[in-house]
Amino acid sequence: MPRPNAIDSRRRAPAVLRWPAGLLAGALALAGCGSSPPATISLPGPGQAQAADGPALQTERVRYTRSQPGCSGQDCPTIDVDALRFPNDPKLTALVDEALAAMTGLDVNVRHPYRTLEEFEQYYWRTAQPRDSTTLRASLVRQTPALAVIELLSGVYTGGAHGIPATQFLNWDRQAQRVLSLDDVLEPGRKADYVKALERAHAAWLQTNEDARQDRAAYDKMWPFVPSENYALAQDGLVVKYDVYVIAPYSHGQPALTIPYEQLRGILRPAYLPG
Repeated sequence: MPRPNAIDSRRRAPAVLRWPAGLLAGALALAGCGSSPPATISLPGPGQAQAADGPALQTERVRYTRSQPGCSGQDCPTIDVDALRFPNDPKLTALVDEALAAMTGLDVNVRHPYRTLEEFEQYYWRTAQPRDSTTLRASLVRQTPALAVIELLSGVYTGGAHGIPATQFLNWDRQAQRVLSLDDVLEPGRKADYVKALERAHAAWLQTNEDARQDRAAYDKMWPFVPSENYALAQDGLVVKYDVYVIAPYSHGQPALTIPYEQLRGILRPAYLPG
């Protein structure tokens, strides 16, 4: 079957929201307040500890696949989780748990009655339809004595041609015990310069985009550049990742743009630049 033309207006799907904003805000509020995290973190399933020396963040993998209890056959709803606990940072463990649970919601108008993965699973088995599936991932992208960068991934299928994937980065200040917003890491008054640097990275990405090269004017009209604050302080640069249907059709997946750190001097605060 030939690949559909990516700039055909019929291919443009409505904007997909990662999760209800209130749910994610609640998860991030946990990271921003001074209250103690829950005594029991709800991430279920066996894990294998990977202890680290000195100030390194300890990680423990949490991996399981489950089908709806009492269901048999190939059409049973499923949940597949490959996430992390952090034994020496329970507040980060709780944040990852709640943020992944928030990423299971695709409708901004629905406030789901759960906050944790354990609560989500109970809700999901009551409401899931045949062949529904939810996939959740958490991985440690980078860590330093001061910083942990976590990538959260979700994939939700509720029927149709394909599921909807989404990504969220968490840049965790290990000393302050909170998530760093984009404004936290930018020099004051330099947001516009960040957007310009991101736009340059987008332009470079378009040079490798076959659909854009075929008809750049039509592509830009259908998939214009939009700024994003979904960033990661990665090893070699600041990575910004987009959900499907934001700057490209579904066939392009979730585009990731990288701004090298040398292009961000004077834009990023010195504490977040390589030495």
